[in-house]
Amino acid sequence: MKAAIITAAGQPPVYGDFQEPIASEGKIIVRVSASALSHLSKSRSSGLHYSSEGVFPSVPGVDGVGRTTDGRRVYFVLPESPFGALAEKSLVSLRQCIVLPDSLDDITAAAIANPGMSAWAALRERAVLQPGETVLVNGATGTAGRIAVQLAKYLGAGKVIATGRNERELKELSSLGADVSIPFALGADFPSGSEQFEKLLMEELAKGIDVVVDYLWGESARTIIVAIAKAVEDARPVRFVQVGTASMEETIPLSGAALRSSAIQLMGSGLKSVPYIKLLEAIRNVFEAVEPAGLLIATKAVPLALIEETWENSPGKPRLVYAIP
Repeated sequence: MKAAIITAAGQPPVYGDFQEPIASEGKIIVRVSASALSHLSKSRSSGLHYSSEGVFPSVPGVDGVGRTTDGRRVYFVLPESPFGALAEKSLVSLRQCIVLPDSLDDITAAAIANPGMSAWAALRERAVLQPGETVLVNGATGTAGRIAVQLAKYLGAGKVIATGRNERELKELSSLGADVSIPFALGADFPSGSEQFEKLLMEELAKGIDVVVDYLWGESARTIIVAIAKAVEDARPVRFVQVGTASMEETIPLSGAALRSSAIQLMGSGLKSVPYIKLLEAIRNVFEAVEPAGLLIATKAVPLALIEETWENSPGKPRLVYAIP
């Protein structure tokens, strides 16, 4: 069968022929139709991610959409190594398949599953969002952040605050449910950027904040934590859910005083911090919410044969989805 093939750790995939999987007890064959490029797929295939199995040669791709041999159209996740999702066929446990709603097309399902799951799990499983609460999405202009804004509103948030670098794209989020947008410019080129961002945050957070969903970490997250400590009233709990590190800053200098002088609750959301079965439930819930919530995600479908030319693309906007005939 045709597939994207990783020959060794750290190597990009090549398009070629790979052995076909064989069904076994508890494992089924899925004929794949679509699979999205994701940070997780790239990290696992490099051998660097903590969940990587380090088996080579192998087919990358942690999830996809396709049909089972009995004709069911399903989304599947974490196929059996070495048969990843970026191939004509994959080997998957039946327990890791979700039947797709008829109203949801293959490309959209493949694109929205991972960012939708991260947002739903953060809001529902970790933050336990309550109707009427105020949610801040840090990194709201990214694919997952945009979904988080939409889902926060759908799940009953009274106010959604969107933060990010791109001021124009932040303004566009008002049509997706953002009530307030706060842009920032940080880093060595903007020496007063953190101070300005903190001031804007404090003005807004003083009105109330309950949940932060953070996709960036780094300086923006540190500034938000400090602003919470300074602006939020005594002993008001704020659930800060860390989801991703798009800033590429894995560690931040965090003042102990910011924690002692606030009721902030720091937590993560992802593999191992949320039970696996709950992550599957989150994906199923997102699929069911796409139509009633009017969830929107920008996608670009390309043939799997172009894997070598497109692998280094950032898994951002629009979401790159490989179409597999």
